[in-house]
Amino acid sequence: MFKKIKKYGNHWLLLMLGIVLGWGNAATPEKPNILVILTDDQGYAAVSQNPLHPVTISTPHIDSISKNGVTFSQAYIADNVCSPSRAAILSGRYPQRAKIYTAGEGGRGMSLDNKIIPTFLKPAGYYSGAFGKWHLGTDVNKSPIKRGFDEFFGFLGRGAHDYFKLSDENEPIYRGLEPVKISGYLTDVLTDEACSFITKNKNKPFFCYLAYNAVHTPIEAPAEDVAKFARAKAKDPKYQDKTLGPISTYLAMVERLDAGIGRVLETLQKEGVEQNTLIFFLTDNGGAFDPEQFNVPLHGNKHENWEGGVRTPFYVSWPGHFKQGTSIDAPVISMDILATMIDVTGQPLPTDKPLDGKSLLPLINGETKTLHDKLFWTGGSKTGWWSARVGDWKMLGFKKDVKLFDLSMDIHEDHDLASQNPEKLAEIKKSFDAWISEMPEPMTKAESKIWSEESVTWKEAKNEKKSEKNPDNE
Repeated sequence: MFKKIKKYGNHWLLLMLGIVLGWGNAATPEKPNILVILTDDQGYAAVSQNPLHPVTISTPHIDSISKNGVTFSQAYIADNVCSPSRAAILSGRYPQRAKIYTAGEGGRGMSLDNKIIPTFLKPAGYYSGAFGKWHLGTDVNKSPIKRGFDEFFGFLGRGAHDYFKLSDENEPIYRGLEPVKISGYLTDVLTDEACSFITKNKNKPFFCYLAYNAVHTPIEAPAEDVAKFARAKAKDPKYQDKTLGPISTYLAMVERLDAGIGRVLETLQKEGVEQNTLIFFLTDNGGAFDPEQFNVPLHGNKHENWEGGVRTPFYVSWPGHFKQGTSIDAPVISMDILATMIDVTGQPLPTDKPLDGKSLLPLINGETKTLHDKLFWTGGSKTGWWSARVGDWKMLGFKKDVKLFDLSMDIHEDHDLASQNPEKLAEIKKSFDAWISEMPEPMTKAESKIWSEESVTWKEAKNEKKSEKNPDNE
């Protein structure tokens, strides 16, 4: 008994109280069910929990995770594009440690010697299922089934997948290791699969990784939903002068996504496991669709290291364990998810490849007010983006152009303070250099982990971004 108390440290009282009160029907409170809901390219204001959201955005089910748990207002993803971001979530480590600096590298697959979430949870008796977008290797030998997941339903391919063409041999949907032919709207189908998984496994601790591809391109939604938003567009004067077809479709995608998440939450309740399920909700990077509306109050979007590219909605809920409606303003990052799972389930932290993420429990329980003093991002020489956050200061680099912002005063990153604070900039740059020196070179041999070519101005970079084609289907 005393060994168990020592093992859980400051959390033992909460755990013992849960046992006395009988929280959860399917697993002990020491081993909660775990659900990670990951959306794609959604945007910081494409949730109605954000008070600055457009009036046409309504996500009551996503919002309920926030209302029933903890909202992290300064939550980051580890990269500004899908694949490296997913590598970080699943491994709890910077993707660069796995030689992944770009979407193309991540799409080729993370080497199998990098352990991911289900491998850590397996010794604690967890049964794991992955549903949706994988984007960490198109080869079935690098599929979720080969990486510790017991079940997989989704697609391996990079970036996008058609929402209606679900039996295309060129973009197969897999069940396990075998392609299947199905029909329907992909967001709905993934919801069905996740709900079925929860129902089948309610009597043992489970981990469900529900990685929707919504609202990534192609912008597609059922016609009846699109028509509804087209009729309602006049509610928001911001859209009166815009092309309304794609916007109506995007809004319909968001609504369908939220409805799907609502069905998953309803299934947890119906099966009697809601009180003993730890839920994480986040999106994989900044919004890509109309960022002026759907990323406010942030600047920038996907593919960039502005806040709009790397800061996302992030909510964590565990009924009966976390105080409802809690808001935490300390910087956190998606890599913290795995460390939190390990803390909650009492598994040992890895020593051979230490995690970069940290458990969120000390923040949530009020034991500390700061989790990360420093956070870093880089796309290596191919993308040219590199940045660091140290306290409230953010250094933002694109190729050789470097800016400095005080995020406590300037969340939109309007005022470059580099010339006024050269010592602070040099200090942060030194921290970045020390961090990048630990990272291996990218798996793409022609690339480097540090940008080293001629300087490119912000205006030239913007024009370059508009003109280039995206070879990695991001």
